[in-house]
Amino acid sequence: MTTITLVRHGQANNTATDEAGYDRLSDLGRQQARWLGEHMRATGQRYGAAYTGTLTRHHQTAQEWGMEEYTQDARLDEVRYFDLSERMHAQFGIPHPRGHGDFIDHLPLTFAAWQEGKIEGAPESFQDFQARVSDVIHDIAERGEDAIIFTSGGFIGMATRVVMGLDLGPFTRAILPIMNSSVHRLRLTPAGLTLIQFNAVPHLEPIDRHHAQTHF
Repeated sequence: MTTITLVRHGQANNTATDEAGYDRLSDLGRQQARWLGEHMRATGQRYGAAYTGTLTRHHQTAQEWGMEEYTQDARLDEVRYFDLSERMHAQFGIPHPRGHGDFIDHLPLTFAAWQEGKIEGAPESFQDFQARVSDVIHDIAERGEDAIIFTSGGFIGMATRVVMGLDLGPFTRAILPIMNSSVHRLRLTPAGLTLIQFNAVPHLEPIDRHHAQTHF
């Protein structure tokens, strides 16, 4: 059966305050991607097709992983969360999140307002984001090749929502724990795409790599 492997990018520039500043891997992010590639090759994992979004951190993760050829698809890009956060601050006075703990409250609040169309000037609607995620994962699955996709946490969370039928609360809770360079898998079954693996980091399980189990 066709399997789609989703990889979240390695740790990006977690001190950034805007989209452009965030969009590059840290040194640790590069190492996470290299470790993942080494682990997957050592365990015999092979893919008939490889894809990335158009973001720098997606390309860098694929390249550090060891992928020489891949197809870019803008539908695999992340939601522009910094932009949404800026609008939440400007329109409703909601402070920007500054760490993982802040996101526990900020993300569900922001996504609820986004889904309800309350964020003026959002770069895309919640419904458009969901539609493009659904479209691209089904398009890739229907090509019948086991594929690997280098993308972002929000995209992976939305893909999980699409295939599992998650309501907004469980959907946002699924995004929060997604780790850098984590592995997630969807399988095309007679019943449709199904989640078979979530947030795996086997390449970061050795005790001397626990420090590299990061979220931001």
